[in-house]
Amino acid sequence: DEPMSFSLYDATIPSNLQILRALDALLDKAEAFCTDGGHQPDAILGAKLADDMLPFGYQVKSCVAHSVGAIEATRAGSFSPDRTPWPDSFAGLHAAVRGAIAALEQLAPADVDALVDSDTEFRFGETAMPFTGANFLLSFAQPNFYFHATTAYAILRAQGVTIGKRDFLGLPRMKR
Repeated sequence: DEPMSFSLYDATIPSNLQILRALDALLDKAEAFCTDGGHQPDAILGAKLADDMLPFGYQVKSCVAHSVGAIEATRAGSFSPDRTPWPDSFAGLHAAVRGAIAALEQLAPADVDALVDSDTEFRFGETAMPFTGANFLLSFAQPNFYFHATTAYAILRAQGVTIGKRDFLGLPRMKR
């Protein structure tokens, strides 16, 4: 019996896809909450957990940045925070999330696995942090991805959207 090989692709992309698909469904629930409950979309899109945190729209945008954006940055050798405005509508957020899903679905495992030892630098102002591709994706991008996905979920819960842990998890990859 050969031990199962586990790749960088396996450690990142399937879980990114799982949570991005769940996030897309959370956007549907948030939009229905507004439509059915008479809530203003801007109130949800701009909602925060704390005054010094960025709002829901930013959290969703950051999930895209720390999934497909992290892969693109690792290929390019440098990642910097995306300072452009986040989508200001549910349609715009859906488009961003669905675009990330489509891009991740197109990745060949070998192409992601080839990034393991690539030089990748995180740059923010004067800060420059050197990583290997694997360490950037696993110790920086992936924790940020889950932080922003969890924060987006928590904002919706705090706003009264009826969601639970299953909504966050989406569809786990069960044995077939």
